[in-house]
Amino acid sequence: MSAPSLSAQALPVNGSGPKQDAASPIEHLILVRAACAGGASRAQVIRDLAPLFTPKVPSTRWRSKADTALTKLMLGGLITEARSKLKLTESGEETVARYFGEREAHNRTWNEQRDVWLTAKALGVDPRKSALRSALSRKDGLSALVVQHTFGLSVRQALSPSKLRAALALLALERAFGDNVKDGLGKGSPLSAKAGRVLAGQLLKKPRELPTDARLITALCADQAGSIRYDVESLRLAVLRKLASAEVSKLSRIADRTPLPPPSESLSQSVLQFTPQPEEAPQRPGLAQFSAGVLRAARSNAEGWPGARKAFISKVWDAIRTSHPEWGLSEIEFKDMLAGAHRAGQLVLAGADLKDKQNIKEFEDSAILYKNTVWHYVRVED
Repeated sequence: MSAPSLSAQALPVNGSGPKQDAASPIEHLILVRAACAGGASRAQVIRDLAPLFTPKVPSTRWRSKADTALTKLMLGGLITEARSKLKLTESGEETVARYFGEREAHNRTWNEQRDVWLTAKALGVDPRKSALRSALSRKDGLSALVVQHTFGLSVRQALSPSKLRAALALLALERAFGDNVKDGLGKGSPLSAKAGRVLAGQLLKKPRELPTDARLITALCADQAGSIRYDVESLRLAVLRKLASAEVSKLSRIADRTPLPPPSESLSQSVLQFTPQPEEAPQRPGLAQFSAGVLRAARSNAEGWPGARKAFISKVWDAIRTSHPEWGLSEIEFKDMLAGAHRAGQLVLAGADLKDKQNIKEFEDSAILYKNTVWHYVRVED
């Protein structure tokens, strides 16, 4: 067998190596498909890979692009064709093995190659772990891994809905409050399941509260799938299309006769990304700034005698959202940040004697539940 050609050596693996035109997503995917058990004809390769590119790319343009890529791979010494069957050369097999981070190519079926190994690559998952392979085959497991990958969480295992909800709630709170929130919360998450879902629901394209953790994860995945129809096949296809997204973008630009910018990332970097933030992002306060603003608002709304003055949390919230709209806080975010400031010693919250029914609405609107404690007031020290 001859030594690998220049084209073969140029194919990058996991984002490393020279970046040349030979290292296109379509060429990687053709090699991966041709490496499967039983081989594949040219027509089978084009048919099996078409869903990753169409309908965004017209079928005629897709077939033309696939034929061009196949020809390039043959000239580069990575693939051959005999009796209408495509077969990888030794260099082609080495390229596929490196692409999947393996020492040698494996003779898998196309279904396994597509549903497990390609999907795992798109999500940064290690498919050599049996637990992760199992998770990729189930809707709940795949959903969890998609959400974990999308929001930058570890994908060493597929998290349960409750653990994933807790991690997402903390992420949403960090975006609202900054890194200081970790110091305030300490070890573990003190958020209730309901509060956690409300916070995590802010990460949806259309923020809303979901009744269960499973529904929350489903909604986040549906955002990524970009389809009302949500099942494991649709979600997997949305993941796989990210591997082809760079090529789809190129073909779309050609169709529009728009000049292409130089490539800026390798195939391994073409992964699911979270929806961009609005152009005018909220100016989230730090712990000290937030606490100072709360105490100012509390002094303006405090009741009681000197030395024992306090303000209903609901009235402080009304004042904060009026005086600091640039913070962009929701009520649940405000209350969780308030609890964090209390635990960090920046201010003091207090409970109320519920025997007095005169201000029952203020009591209900102000309540912050933490473990076995309910807070209703912000204390004001004169």
